[in-house]
Amino acid sequence: MTTHSATLAIDEAVTARRDAGQDVLHLGFGEAGLPVPPGLAEVLADAHARNGYGPVAGSPPARAAAAGWFTRRGLPTEADQILFAPGSKPLLFALLAAIGGDVVLPRPAWVSYAAQAALLGRRVVSVPIPAEAGGIPDPERLERDLGRAVADGARPGVLVLTVPDNPTGTVAPAEQVEAVCRIAERHGLAVISDEIYAELSHDAPAPSPARYLAERTVVTTGLSKSLALGGWRIGFSRLPAGRWGRRLRQELTGVASEIWSSLAAPMQAVAAHALDDPPEITAHIAAARRLHARVAHEAHVQLLLAGAHCRRPQAGFYLYPDFAPLREALRARGIDGGGELATALLDRHGVATLPGSAFGEPSTALTLRIATSLLYGATRDQRQAALAAAEPETLPWIAPALTRLGEAFEALR
Repeated sequence: MTTHSATLAIDEAVTARRDAGQDVLHLGFGEAGLPVPPGLAEVLADAHARNGYGPVAGSPPARAAAAGWFTRRGLPTEADQILFAPGSKPLLFALLAAIGGDVVLPRPAWVSYAAQAALLGRRVVSVPIPAEAGGIPDPERLERDLGRAVADGARPGVLVLTVPDNPTGTVAPAEQVEAVCRIAERHGLAVISDEIYAELSHDAPAPSPARYLAERTVVTTGLSKSLALGGWRIGFSRLPAGRWGRRLRQELTGVASEIWSSLAAPMQAVAAHALDDPPEITAHIAAARRLHARVAHEAHVQLLLAGAHCRRPQAGFYLYPDFAPLREALRARGIDGGGELATALLDRHGVATLPGSAFGEPSTALTLRIATSLLYGATRDQRQAALAAAEPETLPWIAPALTRLGEAFEALR
C-alpha cells in the first residue's frame, strides 16, 4: 500500500491543528517560505494566454536558458540536453522508470526516493552516510554493501545523490563525491544527482557529481527552493552528452509524454526569464541564501545547547539533530525512538518536526529533520522584512520561535 508522503502529511496535520486554534511551530515542511521574487509575477501575467501544448522537453527559449544556466555554473550544456517537468518530483520518478534497475540510496535520504522506487517495484539498497555530511553514501560502505546486495539478488542500476543534502542540510566534500562516482562507474551505475538546493549552498559551491562521472550523471533541479516557487511546479534536468545520454533522453521523453505531456507554457516563460540570471533574481537568491544560513545557524546553536549531536548547516534550511546522547533521559519520559520524540514535541510543546524514520532511519534512531524556513513570517511583509534584514534571527517574530525551539528540547530532557 502506498502511504502519504511524510512531508506533505505533516504540513496538512499542522494546518488542521492551526485551523482548530492550536499554536504550532512548524518545522516539519521544506517549503522555502519567501515571497515570489521580483519580476516573475509580471512574466507569468504576460504569458497567461499561452494555453496551448508545447514540446515535451520544453520550449526552445526555456531549454536554451537552462543550458546557459548550467554552463555558467561550470557544466557546459546544450539545449537538447534539457528536459522540463511540472516539478522535480515527477522528473525523478520518470528517470527511475527510464533508467531501470534497483535504487541505491544514502541513509538518511529524502522521503520520496524510496517511495518512488517502491511504486516501480524496485528494491532499495540503503547505505549509511559518512560522518562529514549527508547526501552521499559512505564510500567505504558503498563498495561492500553493493557486493552484498548483488549476492542477495539485487540488480542495482541507479545511485541517487543529493548535493546539497535534504535532510541533513550539509554539502558533501568534493573528494567523497568523486570517490562515490568512481565506485558507481565500476559497478555500471547511473547517477541521479538531485541538486535542487545547489543555489542555496551557504559558502562554497556544491560539487556536482556530473563533474566526476559526466557520461552517466543526470542532474535534476528546479525553482521551488532557490526562488520559493514550490507551488508553481517548475523542474528541469540536465542529461549527459554522449550515446547513453541520447538514449536516455529518448526514453525519458517518451515517459514524460505519457505522464505530463509538457510543463505548463506560462511556467516555461517564467523559467526562461529566471534562468537567464537577471540581476534582480540573482540578488534575491543571494538574500535568501543569507537568510537561510543565519536562521539555520541559530537553530543549530539551540540544538547543541539542548545536548543533541548535529552537523553544522551548510546549505538550505535543514538540520538533522541526533538526540542519542539524551536517550536515557528521553526513555524516562517514555520516548524510545524518533517517531515518539516527534510526537512528544508536537503534542506537548506544539513543535512539528519529522522523525528520522521518515528518511530511512531505524525507528529506534532519535533523529529528527528540522526545517527552519517557515519561521520567516506569517505574512508577505514579514517575510520580505526577513529577507532584507541584516540580522533576521533578531526579528520579533523569528527570535521567539528560536527560543521556543530550544525550550521545547530542554523541557524534554
